[in-house]
Amino acid sequence: MVVEKAAASPPAPLGDRRPQKQEPLGLAKKSRQQVTDGFTVEALMKNTVVRGPPLAGAFKERPTKPTAFRKFYERGDFPIALEHDTKGNKIAWKVEIEKLDYHYYLPLFFDGLCEMTFPCEFFARQGIHDMLEHGGNKILPVIPQLIIPIKNALSLRNRQVLCITLKVLQHLVVSADMVGEALVPYYRQILPVLNIFKNMNVNSGDGIDYSQQKRENIGDLIQETLEAFERCGGETAYINIKYMIPTYQSCILN
Repeated sequence: MVVEKAAASPPAPLGDRRPQKQEPLGLAKKSRQQVTDGFTVEALMKNTVVRGPPLAGAFKERPTKPTAFRKFYERGDFPIALEHDTKGNKIAWKVEIEKLDYHYYLPLFFDGLCEMTFPCEFFARQGIHDMLEHGGNKILPVIPQLIIPIKNALSLRNRQVLCITLKVLQHLVVSADMVGEALVPYYRQILPVLNIFKNMNVNSGDGIDYSQQKRENIGDLIQETLEAFERCGGETAYINIKYMIPTYQSCILN
């Protein structure tokens, strides 16, 4: 018998050398990876990826709580009214500010620093500045009652509330004699949040940062507040500030 040979395929041209598809090294034998938490038994196994730690949330804003200032304002207990002027809004006091009971009203107005909506935010901020301007000797005995409202306002970590509170602190220190020294024992309640936001400056490159003109740059406001604390806080102010904020440099010694 004659067996017919299969037709041979035409030979490939010598110049046709097409690259063959090859899988990258490591992918062919690599199995599916498993994501797990750290410090567990699964983290020691092969083909596992350890999940990173969660964010600490140091700069995260805290939720606001209803304040006593809003409750008293909505009930109409404050002797204030809103007056519209050509220069803007201002408070029309129904009684003389010097005759107010500072032990009762000033802590309530400081409690309103946590407010962020009009008109409570305006009344609390402007009311504090008016009372500090006309308070005189009545301010110093009320200092211990102001620490918790100040701490609550700073603990919100809200940028708007921080700027308003820092400006109030600068006004409070120079409002009367011995107020700056009376605040020194309470630095441990006030300064931890300032230490977190101390280096929060806007890096605008060669642009113009208009927040400096409006005094809304948190880093600059904190530096101004710490310098005011040191100038008005007496001999032990710098030591206590340095203990809470190690990166602070004295504006008097330097």
